[in-house]
Amino acid sequence: MQILEELGLALGLASLAGLNLYLTVFLTGMLVRFDVLHLAEKFQGIEALGHDWVLMAAGVLYAVEFVADKVPWVDSLWDSVHTLVRPIGGTILAMQALGEMPPHMEVVGALLAGGAALTTHSAKAGARLLANHSPEPTSNIALSITEDIIVIAGTAIMVLKPVVALCLFTMALIVLWLVLPRIWRVVRRSFEVVRDSLRRLFGRRTPDYSVPGSSRA
Repeated sequence: MQILEELGLALGLASLAGLNLYLTVFLTGMLVRFDVLHLAEKFQGIEALGHDWVLMAAGVLYAVEFVADKVPWVDSLWDSVHTLVRPIGGTILAMQALGEMPPHMEVVGALLAGGAALTTHSAKAGARLLANHSPEPTSNIALSITEDIIVIAGTAIMVLKPVVALCLFTMALIVLWLVLPRIWRVVRRSFEVVRDSLRRLFGRRTPDYSVPGSSRA
């Protein structure tokens, strides 16, 4: 049961970090800081998340992301910057939760954690690109709020019922692996439509209003 709880916490941290790394760190750190989450010995690796400096950094960065996530196209730019940050952050968090392991298991754990974080990040980035093709900003705001709710609920399940979290996050990742290719195909087609429209718009030649046969002496 202990290994399942550790895996549930690690997979939860990695998956949620792919959605919102800073909110995941901030929420987990607050639970640790105020002893809401009473860490068993096997979870002592994430005690550092409750440090004041970690909480301040995560809080400030989350405040920036909270605004950026609700502005069309700015959210996609923010996602592109975090294509490496979130998977790496998710991997570090997961490895802290797993604690000491044999070297070969650390490599396997890091690969799985990075893959989980990259999967949720890719799903978020793809959904945002699709939303940004709509003329109204409400879809971006709705997506941002939904993602934050998922992170909050996921964090609660992860720390209260790690084994349940292991099952839920595993199923969610499987669904995302099945859906992601379709999402990115739609995104690619959308960009092709935009590209073709821009080419037609800027590829038009400027009309020649000169009188045929006229020339300057």
